[in-house]
Amino acid sequence: MAIRSSWIVLYLSLLHLVGIYLFTRGFLLSRLSLSTVSECSSTSAALPCTLPPTHTRAVFLVVDSLRFDFLSPHPPEPHSPYHHNVLTLPRELTAKRPRNSFLFNAYADPPTATLQRIKGLVTGSLPTFVDIGHNFGGASIAEDSIIQQLQRANKTIAFMGDDTWLSVFPTSFHPEMTHDFDSFNVEDLHTVDNGVIANLFPLLTNSSKWDFLVGHFLGVDHVGHRVGPDHPTMLAKQKQMNDVLQNVVDALDKDTLLVVLGDHGMDHKGDHGGDGDLEVSAGLWIYSKGAPLSSKNPPTSHLPHKTFPGEPTSHRSVQQIDLVPTLSLLLGLPIPFNNLGTVIPELFWRDHSGSDYAKALDINARQVRTYLDAYRNSASGGELDGVWDALAASWARFDASKSKEKPQAAMQFTRLALETCRSLWAQFNPALMVGGLGVIALSLVVGWGIYERSRSLGEWDDSVSPLGRATLISTVVGAALGAAAHVPLQNVQQFHGVSLFQLVLFGASVTSGVWVLFSAPPKLRVSWSTPVLLLHSLSFFSNSYTFWEDRAVPFFLPFTLVPPLLAALSAPTARLRSRILVFSTLFAHRLPRGAAPWCSVTFFSGAGAAEPPLLARVLLFPAAVLVPYAIRRVLAISKSDNGIAVLLLYVVPPALVTGSAYWFLEWLDASGDYPDLRGARTALAWTSVIAAFGGTALWMFLPVTLHISSERAPGAQNKTEVRVLGFANAFGAPVAVFWALALVPVWLAAQPTAQITLALATAALFAHLELVDATRDARAIHASFATNPAGALAQLQQQQGQGQGWRLAFFASGHQATLASVQWKSAFVLTSTVSYPLSPLLVILNTFGPTALLALAAPLIGIWNVAPLAPTSAPDGGEGQGQVAMTSQAPQAALAAVRAALGTSLYFGALLLGSALSAAWLRRHLMVWKVFAPRYMARRGAAAARGRRGAVRALDRRRARRRPRCAHVRAP
Repeated sequence: MAIRSSWIVLYLSLLHLVGIYLFTRGFLLSRLSLSTVSECSSTSAALPCTLPPTHTRAVFLVVDSLRFDFLSPHPPEPHSPYHHNVLTLPRELTAKRPRNSFLFNAYADPPTATLQRIKGLVTGSLPTFVDIGHNFGGASIAEDSIIQQLQRANKTIAFMGDDTWLSVFPTSFHPEMTHDFDSFNVEDLHTVDNGVIANLFPLLTNSSKWDFLVGHFLGVDHVGHRVGPDHPTMLAKQKQMNDVLQNVVDALDKDTLLVVLGDHGMDHKGDHGGDGDLEVSAGLWIYSKGAPLSSKNPPTSHLPHKTFPGEPTSHRSVQQIDLVPTLSLLLGLPIPFNNLGTVIPELFWRDHSGSDYAKALDINARQVRTYLDAYRNSASGGELDGVWDALAASWARFDASKSKEKPQAAMQFTRLALETCRSLWAQFNPALMVGGLGVIALSLVVGWGIYERSRSLGEWDDSVSPLGRATLISTVVGAALGAAAHVPLQNVQQFHGVSLFQLVLFGASVTSGVWVLFSAPPKLRVSWSTPVLLLHSLSFFSNSYTFWEDRAVPFFLPFTLVPPLLAALSAPTARLRSRILVFSTLFAHRLPRGAAPWCSVTFFSGAGAAEPPLLARVLLFPAAVLVPYAIRRVLAISKSDNGIAVLLLYVVPPALVTGSAYWFLEWLDASGDYPDLRGARTALAWTSVIAAFGGTALWMFLPVTLHISSERAPGAQNKTEVRVLGFANAFGAPVAVFWALALVPVWLAAQPTAQITLALATAALFAHLELVDATRDARAIHASFATNPAGALAQLQQQQGQGQGWRLAFFASGHQATLASVQWKSAFVLTSTVSYPLSPLLVILNTFGPTALLALAAPLIGIWNVAPLAPTSAPDGGEGQGQVAMTSQAPQAALAAVRAALGTSLYFGALLLGSALSAAWLRRHLMVWKVFAPRYMARRGAAAARGRRGAVRALDRRRARRRPRCAHVRAP
């Protein structure tokens, strides 16, 4: 009986995706941007909007990824010879001219991506977590900014450097003084910097042509991404930057203010994007060659200090967005409307009483109050309801305070406003979040009911087939109900922001899901693995367990070996018993251990080096050769190493070897000893891709691993003996070959240490398949599925073991559910610059490749070592006497593949629901954007990666339809 109801698999996938979409749209919203522009009104002279300028021009130089310790006079100990005490000009001038030169440790709000930091540096506003997705292609800034204020004051702005600025300010710079350079070629360490230098100094010597000059250097950032901060190349680059700054200071006139800063820092590997201490600590240097900016030090209560990790002493610290109101007032401009920064005291304390500082703070505080009032009156003003009383009380204290107390009260108010908005920097739509959670939970319950109907082919067709038309009708009815509810719900405040499309999706999903649920209700059965899955899902409510999920997974994983070991004790033969024990041991010891408890992370060779460790470089090529050899050896157990399996000999090994060779050459190229290897690396990468696609094309035309031979039967006349090798695994072997081909692009996108992890995970996968097959033989699981409901639970436990194994592979390949762990270097495997869609796809493959490979391997649990034909009872007489009846197992194999995929979906769906619930419940938690939101995003990405399994299931069904339903073979 063929499977006539495979539509249910697509339906469950869509139901799951609708839940993810609704929850994500409610949880990850962009911050509300007010388009109001600050302006000075002639009717309010008593309340000035700015101060007289101290300088008529400014040079604004961004040294991308300029971490504070690169400039610090007391760098961390032990000092790095490559990036400490190298860029020394700022600290030397600060020590020599303390009233003209100021050095700060500036806190850069996460996400620490260049586009988001540029927005913060010019608007004084805060980014949101979801803004990180815009870093590859930002839209123009609609908010008020210092650039817009300069334009309104008829100032001329020159620009040179990172072309990201032009994506947010496409028409703001003078066309004849705009020199932009490609920012995403991280392997080019000098072109952008040399271009800035070539255009910067001619303008410095002719300062009458411009009023504000922006230069953005990228070399330090690219060196960090390429080789890390602890490398001789970083030393050379910082020496170049020090010489550039010295030449800039020499060329400045006394009426030009110099601002040098990093947009963010970098971690010990040279990457950024997250909220680690090294990533959010950026250097900031402000220098006036002419008149001093300060006459004495302000009160210490206005001067917070912070200790950089590893430094022996604390240093003056500011918020990076404090530069926006400070620079605006120094240039005589109004403070941008959305600003939440506070003026820097040292730059305005010009007399004994600090009168200019008091005026600056008063203007600053009133600007922040105006912004809060406007936000309060906006569509998202309800976000401030819970904190408005505290803000109003702080403002009242400032407004009522005496002149001597006003600066302190003003600073307290602006800092309270900043911290309040920082905690509310994203809006939430509770209605969409609850709706999404409900649909995700409903998809799990419906999926479990369908999963239980997969125990036998007859039950599947009898239970699921009649649901098709009714489910379609209920979907249409639900969509109509959702559309009808849109108009009345718009009058309910809780449903503001919920679109017609979203209500239609919700109504269609809930109505159809409830119909399927009542038609195929699940039965509550608890197995030993249920508490483990619940504990794993509930652990996401703890930030500590979420941080250490990489250590929790190895703790949960051994529980998956309990059923096979119990089966070994009752195995009917010694061969089965030894087979189960051997493959259990192999599965346990071949899992990647890079993140196991009490192990140190060795993904890179050192704390400051972004290069693979020596062991990974030594094992790189042997692993690439041994992986396809090992798969072929496993197939040889069932004599399935024939036919299309030849790809494991002639296509997969060269493809994996070229993928490893790419990263080996990348390491040589980064070392500096063998330059100009980019062309060879690109050729190797494309060779690997072409080999994978070519092998896949061959597999599509002939997905068979059988070898058929015939010869005359000995001692018999006119009889031919036909031998079919690989018949016992005719379903599983072709899928295993396809899986090996799919491994190639993931292998190419993975860095060397991750390739070793993938090799170990591959060994664990096939050991697990053999273990499942041995356990299935011991329990006669084919018969138990038809008669014993516990059989379904047994296979779900097998899916959980495989799922946890590949979760461990995700962590051991250098990934975590944090932005900082994204391995951006993989974006440049096929091209030297960012190329769409190749670069994003490569990053996705690098991050979610192990999960996608698990999805592709899921059907193998159901079809591994399942023969296409099974003997049935032979007729006792009549025409069929002397024949053995063989019945096709293709429908059962296809059902088993679907069942295995459903089990995998249920396992990961439970983890997704746990992470989504934790993110929703703790959305106001202090660490929501550091812990819970990234964990949900990781789980959402894993859910999307699982969508690839549908292709394999379709191929399995296609092959199943080509098999004969039964055959008669004459007995010898």
